[in-house]
Amino acid sequence: MHEVGITRSIVEIAEKTARDQGTTKVLSITVDIGALSGVVPEAVEFAYEACSRETLLEGARLIINQIPGRGRCQKCATESDIDRYTFECPNCGNFGLEILQGEELRLTEMEVD
Repeated sequence: MHEVGITRSIVEIAEKTARDQGTTKVLSITVDIGALSGVVPEAVEFAYEACSRETLLEGARLIINQIPGRGRCQKCATESDIDRYTFECPNCGNFGLEILQGEELRLTEMEVD
């Protein structure tokens, strides 16, 4: 499960940022996880408590914004929702979809004390 490593990295980034700003306690962090990123949000939630133990994030709330996949057909320019398994344009059947969103994995916000 690579989500443990990803969660550990999120915690390390947040803790380093908090320390650099002179903060002693993080109350919450917000993370965007795209549907096409290959990261399972529930696994990140599961790993978060263990990864944040004995850090400035211990006890901090984890908020995950799940970003849906969205693509644009390179043939007819139709925009549509997409998932990890279907990349066919619902309008013309073309398989040349450009991914517009859904690959995100980023720490977007921290609330500190």
